[in-house]
Amino acid sequence: MRLSELFTKTSKTVPADETARNAKLLIRAGYIHKEMAGVYAFLPLGKRVLDNIAQVVREEMNAIGGQELQMTVLQPKDIWEKTDRWDDNKVDNWFKTSLKSGTELGVGLTHEEPIVDALSEYISSYKDLPIFVYQIQTKFRNELRAKSGLLRGREFTMKDMYSFARTQSEHDELYEKAASAYRKVYERLGIGDITYRTYADGGIFTNRFSDEFQTISDAGEDTIYIHEGKKLAVNKEIYTDENLAKLGLSKDELVEKRGVEVGNIFPLESKYTDALDVYYSDERGNRQSIISGCYGIGISRLMGTIAELLSDDKGLVWPVNIAPAIVYIARLGDSDEVHKIADDLYQKLEDKGIEVLYDDRDARAGEKFADADLLGIPYRVVVSEKTLESKQFELKERTETEVKFVSEVDLIKSLASIKTN
Repeated sequence: MRLSELFTKTSKTVPADETARNAKLLIRAGYIHKEMAGVYAFLPLGKRVLDNIAQVVREEMNAIGGQELQMTVLQPKDIWEKTDRWDDNKVDNWFKTSLKSGTELGVGLTHEEPIVDALSEYISSYKDLPIFVYQIQTKFRNELRAKSGLLRGREFTMKDMYSFARTQSEHDELYEKAASAYRKVYERLGIGDITYRTYADGGIFTNRFSDEFQTISDAGEDTIYIHEGKKLAVNKEIYTDENLAKLGLSKDELVEKRGVEVGNIFPLESKYTDALDVYYSDERGNRQSIISGCYGIGISRLMGTIAELLSDDKGLVWPVNIAPAIVYIARLGDSDEVHKIADDLYQKLEDKGIEVLYDDRDARAGEKFADADLLGIPYRVVVSEKTLESKQFELKERTETEVKFVSEVDLIKSLASIKTN
C-alpha cells in the first residue's frame, strides 16, 4: 500500500470527549473513526489489524476442531422466550427492532439460542456429538456506559464459540481444550505474560465457576487478585474465603490488580438445549440432555487492549503478526534514482508476500519517521541519497534505537524470515 493513495491521514487531534488511550492513538493514526460513544468504524489500516487478530483466533479455534459458521444478526423473539431471556428485566442490554408487520426481533448480542435452534436439525444421536462451532461476527449491546474506546462498545467484533457434549466429562475435556487454545491466542498476540485465567461467578446456569481471561491493565474495569506462581487469578465478585478455599488459594498469596476481560469460557450445563427441546439418544436409545458451553473472545476489544498496552510515547507498537504491514519504507529525496530504488524495493518485498506501507509522499523526513512510529509498523526502512551512496538500506526496528545498514539481499532475506515466523 502506498501512503500517497491511502485516503486516511495521521492527526494530532482526537474527539474532545475521547479519554481512552487506545482510542486516542487509533484515531490519531487513522485506524478507526468514532461514529458515537461505543461505536467505531474500522478504516483500511484498522481493518487489516482487526482481520489479522481474527485470523489468529480462527486458526486456534480450528486447531481444536472448531467449525466456523455465520449466524444471523436478526433473531426471532420466540426462541428467546423459551429460555426466558427476551424480557428486558432479565437481559437489560438488548437492542430490539420490528418488522413492518409488527413482529419483534432482537439484534444479536449473543447466540446461544439461535445456535441450539439451528443444530436441532442435525443432532439426534450420540454419534452426532461432540461438536465445537464458532463464528466471528459483529455484536450489538445496549451498554449504559460505553467508554474506554474499544474496550467497551455498543457495536463490536466478537468470536463466540459453543460446545455440545454427551456427558459432563466430555464437556470438561472440550472446556479445557478451549482454555488451552485461548492461552495460545494471547501468547501469539504478545500479551500472554500478562493475561491470567481468572475464576469468576458461574451465574444462574451452573454452580461451577466460569473462567475469564484478564489482561493486566490500569485501563481495566475489573478488580482481580492474581497468583503469580500458578498463573491464575480470582475476580473480586467471588473473592471470599469460602471460594478461595475451594480453589486452594489464600488471600496472603494474592495481589490485587486491574484487568481487561479479553475472553471468557462458560459452562452452560443443559439450560439452553433442554429449554429448546434438543436432546440426543444414547447407545441404548434413551433420551439424554446435551451439555453445552460457550466461549467468547472480543476481537475488537483485543485490538484496543493491545493498542493500550503495547504502545509508547511515540505511538502504537504492533506485534509483527497483526500489524497492518511488516515494514514501512520511508523514501527521502526527489532524485529519479531514489524514486527508482525505493519503487523497486517496494515491488520486490510485495512479490515476496511481505506487507509494505510505502511512504512515497512529498514530505519531510521527520514527518515520515513520526508517522512510522505513530502507526506502529514493526520495521522502518529508509531509502535516500545517503543509502544509495553506501549501496545499503537503513533498517530500524520500531522498539529499538539502533539503526542498521544492510544490503538489499540481506534486507529481503531478514524480512522474509520475520514474515514466515
